Amino acid sequence: MTQRVAIICGGRSSEHEISCISAGGVLAAIDRSAYEPVLIGITKTGAWVLIPTDHTMTIENGVLPTVPTDAPAVIADVAGFSCEGKDLKIDIVFPLLHGPYGEDGTIQGLLEMADIAYVGAGVLASAVAMDKSFAKPIFAAHGIATAPGLVVKAAEWKSDSDTITKSISALGYPVFVKPARGGSSRGTTKVKSEAQLAAAIAEAHSFDSKAMVEKAIVGSEIECAILEIAGVPQASVVGKILIDSKFEFYDFEAKYLDGATSIELPAAINQAAADKIRVSAIQAFRALGCSGLARVDFFLTESGEVIINELNTMPGFTATSVFPKMWAATGISYSEVITHLLQGAEKRTNGVLGN
Repeated sequence: MTQRVAIICGGRSSEHEISCISAGGVLAAIDRSAYEPVLIGITKTGAWVLIPTDHTMTIENGVLPTVPTDAPAVIADVAGFSCEGKDLKIDIVFPLLHGPYGEDGTIQGLLEMADIAYVGAGVLASAVAMDKSFAKPIFAAHGIATAPGLVVKAAEWKSDSDTITKSISALGYPVFVKPARGGSSRGTTKVKSEAQLAAAIAEAHSFDSKAMVEKAIVGSEIECAILEIAGVPQASVVGKILIDSKFEFYDFEAKYLDGATSIELPAAINQAAADKIRVSAIQAFRALGCSGLARVDFFLTESGEVIINELNTMPGFTATSVFPKMWAATGISYSEVITHLLQGAEKRTNGVLGN
């Protein structure tokens, strides 16, 4: 008997379109002998709708997909999901939502209250991983090195930018300025001098009232994927991000629109460094209390130091995204990854009441 899986995508965050692309990937690869997908979209204004499973969810001619606003409305509450008065009879939810209102513990809280099984991290882990200013001290407390930096809140910047500027300058330029609760590098700027700082902070604050400023780390960008299999987190082979030299860093365009980024699998680094990154990735996953999956991003310096950048509880999930690619290189196919996640969702026990 097949189980009905609600693939939820879109959302109100700046990563709406990336979420839609991820949903398209899962729709194409889910094992339909075991699971019946139901595609639920959240529009940019927050309306929930039922989308036909043949709706285009890929980039076409450079245009990113979005959730259609004219689809039938879905009611989502503690009684479950319904459309036009009919219960959608959802068994498992795959919340392929990136950023605020999806990856930050909000929808996870709704699903916990509705007692519906779902893929991925629970409420607390989702919220903490989403806010880098809270995740960083937790990583540091577990012995995982982080980049030096500080938090800049919009109100504090408005009232005392001179003092904050001095503190940032003490870090030494270049620095990266980014939203504390953002993703896909949107709102992120590499700042090479004090003259560029105000504009970069304004850009980050346009996405989030809390910005993070971190000293730029010189080194390779190395990523590792974590997947829970039978309740045990496993680490993939590690991959090295290769970026066209015309890009200053791994920004949104390099990631999604330009085709200028690739990943070297496995990363051509020494085995000791690769092993340390894989161990650190599992440590980070456990430190935040994650479930199901995560992509953990690191810097590897020339001296061999491993520094965590961030942990993403719902990474991009197309067949060509880094997370599935790393598992394919490890020997687990995209479809198998999806099945492991759905099986794990049924058995999750990290909710307050054990659901």
